[in-house]
Amino acid sequence: MSDTAGSGMSPERERGLAMMTEVYGFEMSDGPGDYFAETADHLFGRVWSRPGLSHRDRRLLLLGALTAQGNTDIADIQVGAALGNDELTPEELEEIVLFLCYYAGWPNGTKLGNVVGPHVARARKAARRAAAGSGSEG
Repeated sequence: MSDTAGSGMSPERERGLAMMTEVYGFEMSDGPGDYFAETADHLFGRVWSRPGLSHRDRRLLLLGALTAQGNTDIADIQVGAALGNDELTPEELEEIVLFLCYYAGWPNGTKLGNVVGPHVARARKAARRAAAGSGSEG
């Protein structure tokens, strides 16, 4: 599983940390306190682990909910993870911003656009570098 095996950690915590690592795209380690415990054990160990929705589906719903609530600063990690995990393309993220402007309000959609923009720019720059490095121009 991960380096948590054999650490005396509960199976729920191991499952939660493994799911957090999968969802966010970087290694998660255990954290202190009840808030982290509930986040790891319940939200990621049980809710994100349920069948029925893909990670992409959950990410789309989460981006919509965060935007509707005006919590686009929290969306930053979700946008980066969606790109890093190949769940959403730069073009899809831009389309999501436009769509949510109409359904979550223009100011909230614009705030999401301000979060998405730098991620999309970095992804496109990386894609151009990769294409140039492989000898193909695009």
